[in-house]
Amino acid sequence: MTGGPGAPAERREGREKVGGTARYAAEFPMPGRAQAWPVPASVARGRVAGVDTAAALAVPGVIAVLTHEDAPRLAEPDDPTLAVLQSPRVPHRGWFVALVVAETLEAARAGAAAVRVAYDTEEHDVVLTASHPGVYVPEEANGGHPAVREQGDPDGAFGSSTARVDVAYRVPPLHNHPMEPHTSTAHWEDGRLTVHTSSQGTGAVRAVLAGLFDLPEERIVVTAEHVGGGFGSKGTPRPDVVLAALAARRTGRPVTVALPRRYLPAVVGHRAPTLHRLRLGAGRDGRLTSLVHEITTHTSRIKEFVEQAAVPARVMYAAPHSRTVHRVAALDVPSPSWMRAPGEAPGMYALESAMDELAGELGMDPIEVRVRNEPDVEPDSGKPFSSRHLVECLREGARRFGWDDRDPRPGTRRDGPLLLGTGVAAATYPVMVGPSTAAARALPDGTFLVRINATDIGTGARTVLAQVGAEALGVPLERVRIEVGSTELPSAPLAGGSSGTASWGWAVHDACAGLARRLAEHTGPLPEQGLETRADTRGTADAESDFARHAFGAHFAEVAVDTVTGEVRVGRLLGVYAAGRILNARTARSQFVGGMTMGLGMALTEGSTMDAAFGDFTESDLASYHVPVHADVAEIEAHWLDEEDSRLNPMGSKGIGEIGIVGTAAAIGNAVHHATGVRFRELPLTPDRVLTGLLDRRARKAV
Repeated sequence: MTGGPGAPAERREGREKVGGTARYAAEFPMPGRAQAWPVPASVARGRVAGVDTAAALAVPGVIAVLTHEDAPRLAEPDDPTLAVLQSPRVPHRGWFVALVVAETLEAARAGAAAVRVAYDTEEHDVVLTASHPGVYVPEEANGGHPAVREQGDPDGAFGSSTARVDVAYRVPPLHNHPMEPHTSTAHWEDGRLTVHTSSQGTGAVRAVLAGLFDLPEERIVVTAEHVGGGFGSKGTPRPDVVLAALAARRTGRPVTVALPRRYLPAVVGHRAPTLHRLRLGAGRDGRLTSLVHEITTHTSRIKEFVEQAAVPARVMYAAPHSRTVHRVAALDVPSPSWMRAPGEAPGMYALESAMDELAGELGMDPIEVRVRNEPDVEPDSGKPFSSRHLVECLREGARRFGWDDRDPRPGTRRDGPLLLGTGVAAATYPVMVGPSTAAARALPDGTFLVRINATDIGTGARTVLAQVGAEALGVPLERVRIEVGSTELPSAPLAGGSSGTASWGWAVHDACAGLARRLAEHTGPLPEQGLETRADTRGTADAESDFARHAFGAHFAEVAVDTVTGEVRVGRLLGVYAAGRILNARTARSQFVGGMTMGLGMALTEGSTMDAAFGDFTESDLASYHVPVHADVAEIEAHWLDEEDSRLNPMGSKGIGEIGIVGTAAAIGNAVHHATGVRFRELPLTPDRVLTGLLDRRARKAV
């Protein structure tokens, strides 16, 4: 057999993408298709007092203008962000208040610019502070995690600890900016709705549309053939798909809505800012006696979303006394939502930075401090780990990185105006899996067809699932075809939480293994339609586990800090992971490197500012919200351990899409401290912040 799990098989859709034949949501030509452009609210809070559409309707090519007064009525959604054009209320700046439909994209844009909206404005509040009077403790943080967990007497233990760290960190708002903006094409015909959308899960889109438009799900088909990234922002339906369906119903024509990139921060979610306070107490031996991680974040007034940033502290280190708390303030801001490694990315940045500070207080090597605090069981649940090889990742990473040659003293390595430093951080991400269905068919020509409503958001899911099927069937990879990305296929959960391959692969494995057994018993030629076997992993994939299941990793960074400009350059990034069985070495490395690159952006370039006066994110496009490019890191490597874990799924795999981002920002921040001797506690580490810190340090030394 060739190309089975683990082999570096080429992505199946690669030629389509580089050749331009891969069709995205806006690229399905239909007779009479129209284009639509939304009109965002220009106030931070209030009500629409009136909409003048006359000038817009006079623009050549404009077909219709939808407002809250005349748009088709929707049932009340579970997600209030989807109640578009249903009422005059404006909960935040950027909320859509009209939609212009036209023959061309240019006419729709011109029409949208001609719409005049009058507002009755109200006072707004968009500024998050830890002492905000509206801060409260919610019942839960995202993912059903309790908002508060406490063990022992963390305050008393902290007070009596030999070494103590009491620090505050800040992570700013961050934005999902996938290469393909949120886009949907909708078409009604004979009471049936067909939608092509850029989504991480077409099943969820169909269910939501069925509820909104009071339709049976079987009368709706949703496809996501190719998706140009999502990073969580396409994990649930967004306004584009609702607007497209509304406009198509109103006009009787197919309609495409492609959200302009500058509108995305206000309507597709963002990573909410998080204010962290950490108190770590330890004995002289480096073992934690107390761990307290408290975070404050914001949510919108229309939908509660609480970034679970204190949850990783419940997993990482053994501390007999601990407390983790989430607090949130409801403000007049756009609704935050999922962004790659929600909770883990900001939470581990703060925790791993604080662990580095603790190592400095103790005069110990940062790796050794982490090793000494390895738990025997998951600290929060008390469950044994199905597998935990964090120490091995740290040791292997140290060997590959040359950590032992490091001078531990901060600010001692220099190359002309450049200060040089290295840093380390640990990473974790939970193993998540959901029930799926899949069908596998043997065809008379000797090939096999595997069908499942998985979504390939650019990760290579088509390829990896074909490899899983080929191994279960015991046939060469080239004999297995796969269909994904449509609600007409066997149902499967969305691509999110690093759970896609684990969930879909389980069903594909079971369907193909069942088909192999059936073929072994079959005699004679196959019937013309072939033989098919289906699998449904309900009751197994979603069964409660007796084990705590997580992936782990170690990140290492080497930086050069320019003392003249304050610029930070990353010379090397290294990640070593323990993520179960790696199913495709090529696509896995791509995922790890992609996550690390996103962590690089989180550390150095990505950050958003909420304008208090206007209630708007000032960095709303890629001209002002800076994402890293190839030149921003000289060398980046990803490696993994050969980890075997039989308590996961039939493939023995863990999710890999998100863990790459988790420890990268902290490793870079720790390296900057090692280079400069200055501890920066707010991201991103832009030249102005770094230069100010260097100048302040010089001034203090001069005194």
